Amino acid sequence: MDRKQQLRINFLVRINFLAALVMLIIQFLLGMAVNLFVKIPTDHPGSNPPEYFSGVAQSVTWAILHGHILLALHAIFGLVLFVAALMTLVSGIQTRRRGIVLSSAFGFIGILGAGFNGGSFLNYHQDFSSMIMATGFAIAVVAYSAGLYLANETTTSAAT
Repeated sequence: MDRKQQLRINFLVRINFLAALVMLIIQFLLGMAVNLFVKIPTDHPGSNPPEYFSGVAQSVTWAILHGHILLALHAIFGLVLFVAALMTLVSGIQTRRRGIVLSSAFGFIGILGAGFNGGSFLNYHQDFSSMIMATGFAIAVVAYSAGLYLANETTTSAAT
């Protein structure tokens, strides 16, 4: 890989990390709005399922199609965030730099964990699912912040 291509990939990785951080803040604010202003019914398609994954699929589908507007936005944006995290992971792997790959992987894991526990909250209405969502958010924020720092450091050292 030549120097120009490496700088281009590093620039894209920095943009991905920054976009992921902004999207996480938006998702956090949507989640807080849902927490404060939306009462999620305990009986909806997908609630208390005998099998977790099919219940999550039903619950998220219900939230998007029939839930309160804030809940629908939170669920839709969560899916968008998952895709963005996957794209960030792919671009992080393309750099072939261990720190950037690890931070993009941990960011992806944090978002994945938060998302599945959002589905779990819809399924079972347990407060600990909300706590795990917050933990996944925190892991992703720390990972993407570290990745942004490392990607910027890489670009600065490559430019000199």
